Amino acid sequence: MYTHQKKYITAGKPIEETNKAILFIHGRGASAESILTLSEHLDVADFSLFAPQATNNSWYPYSFMAPEVQNQPALDSAIEILQELLDSILAQGVKSENIYLLGFSQGACLTAEFATRNAQRYGGLIIFTGGLIGQEINTSRYTGDFAGTPVLITTGDPDPHVPVSRVNETIKIMEEKGAKIISKIYPRRPHTILPEEIEFAKSILSTNHSN
Repeated sequence: MYTHQKKYITAGKPIEETNKAILFIHGRGASAESILTLSEHLDVADFSLFAPQATNNSWYPYSFMAPEVQNQPALDSAIEILQELLDSILAQGVKSENIYLLGFSQGACLTAEFATRNAQRYGGLIIFTGGLIGQEINTSRYTGDFAGTPVLITTGDPDPHVPVSRVNETIKIMEEKGAKIISKIYPRRPHTILPEEIEFAKSILSTNHSN
């Protein structure tokens, strides 16, 4: 088991110029550099981009639906990495409603779990094939109110890693906490990101900006 080194890369304009940030959370076996290539397909020229790097290229060792103890202490460490990065952006004067989180696969699960434990008005959440973490969802640790935060959550049916049932559970919990959900379930879609999903993500990134 492992804890994560505090390591991330940045791209785009400096935060003091943009007052808008997007966090890219990579999947298992991927990297901060690889997830940032998604920015080439999104309209993020006026954003500051941040991508944390998981130690060993994995945020936690087992399935997101494994008993949580099997994924510790890596999972808690991953949550802490995101919290510290978010806090550092907020400390630079950026409002939470101008902060967006985007994750794919394992990174999407981590994005959903982190944001729901810290529900507040984000600019938007983009959850490409992911859901809340745990063999059973522990709703007692989800606090706060999304206050209308737009959330895109997608998956394939079937997906080899993320059951549709868990996506539906995640949607229900996030809606109960005030999120505005856009969900798309694609029949027989491979474990990837489709062009249509990118277009949905663009629509979330193009709204709700304030300075």
